[in-house]
Amino acid sequence: MATEKFTVSGSQVLEKVKQLIREGNVRRVRLLHNDRTIIEIPLTLGAPAAVITIMAAPLLAAIGAFAALVTECTIEVEKADSDSADTGKE
Repeated sequence: MATEKFTVSGSQVLEKVKQLIREGNVRRVRLLHNDRTIIEIPLTLGAPAAVITIMAAPLLAAIGAFAALVTECTIEVEKADSDSADTGKE
């Protein structure tokens, strides 16, 4: 599993999170401010991006409110490797 971090301005947070969700290979998105986790969004592999976006709507609203209060934050993303997906889980 790969982890990536993006530092974005407050005005870009919501759009970046939506973009990451639409990519489809994201397992978890964490919003960090001053090295503290503010919001964590676990995502289900294999679920269509539209379904995830609808399910995450309340969290996206919270992210929008948080983004209005900060000038900069870090988005940490856990991405699933395409060859190591949990296909054999019972």
